[in-house]
Formats: sequence, structure tokens, C-alpha cells
Amino acid sequence: MPLNEEDVLIALRDVYDPELPVNIVDLGLIYRVAITPDPDAPGMVPKHRVEVDMSMTSPGCPAHGMIMDNVRNRLACIQEVGETQVNLVWEPTWGPERISEAARKQLGIG
Repeated sequence: MPLNEEDVLIALRDVYDPELPVNIVDLGLIYRVAITPDPDAPGMVPKHRVEVDMSMTSPGCPAHGMIMDNVRNRLACIQEVGETQVNLVWEPTWGPERISEAARKQLGIG
């Protein structure tokens, strides 16, 4: 099966905000995933360009660079990913309503 958004989101569940014991997907920090074929990528396995729009829990998040690097590094581990672009976006503004139900329970804010 070709690489799809769910594959990317599953991989990104391994990336955590260092201040919270919850992954960035369940925190609702991932706003958009776009996957396009990369016909110029070398190798036998078809490669894709993955673009991720994500936010932080606050504009002053001191860990934003580290989190974005962790996203790039995690996606680089997927054999079908050739190039990754991570965009930090602030619209719409992140709010706690974006947190998944499972993460709410984990954080005790159910």
C-alpha cells in the first residue's frame, strides 16, 4: 500500500512534547499532512514528499525547535519518505479542545 496520512500520524505518535507526557498527535498539534510522490528521489522504493503543518501549545514554547526536529527525524525513519517539510503555523490557534479523548484521560482532564 502507498504511504498515507495514517502512516504518518502513527509515526508521529512517537514524538512527545517534553513538558507533557502526551504525543503531539493526541495533543492536537498536527493540523495537516500532505503527501506527494517524489519521482526524482533515487532508489528502488517509491519515495514521497511529506509536508506537515503543526502548531505548539503556546507561541512562546521553548521546545518548538526540538519538537520540529523530532518530527523530521521520525519521518526520516519511514522508508517511503524522501523529503520532509515541517511548517510551524499559528492559525487556527491551538486550544485544549484539540486534545484527544485518550490524552485527556491520560492527563486527568477527562
